[in-house]
Amino acid sequence: MTVRELIDRLDMDMRNNGNTEAVINGCYASDMLSDVLANGKEGNIWITRQTHPNVAAVAAIKGLAGIIVTGGKQIDAETLEKAEAEFIPVMSTSLQTYEMVGMVYNLLLKNEVR
Repeated sequence: MTVRELIDRLDMDMRNNGNTEAVINGCYASDMLSDVLANGKEGNIWITRQTHPNVAAVAAIKGLAGIIVTGGKQIDAETLEKAEAEFIPVMSTSLQTYEMVGMVYNLLLKNEVR
């Protein structure tokens, strides 16, 4: 499944001009940047409430497919710019992390992406 397909299937807003053709091979949910650095996998979609510019750096270092910010949080303009410079798509949703993780899990499971 690509980021574009995920956006089309879920209630999310695209917030920058990242690579929506990136293939998602799994999901990681965490609000701790150090946790994502230690455990996130290349190609994962990252679900978080963090909006600080460092999320863009972590996503780039780990080669993540994109970032989903939950809970309707406003995303810093600097964060969006940094992510776009790395071609990392940033999406937002009013749903809480728990709900978004469940929805992404179900979609990836149906498409047999792991």
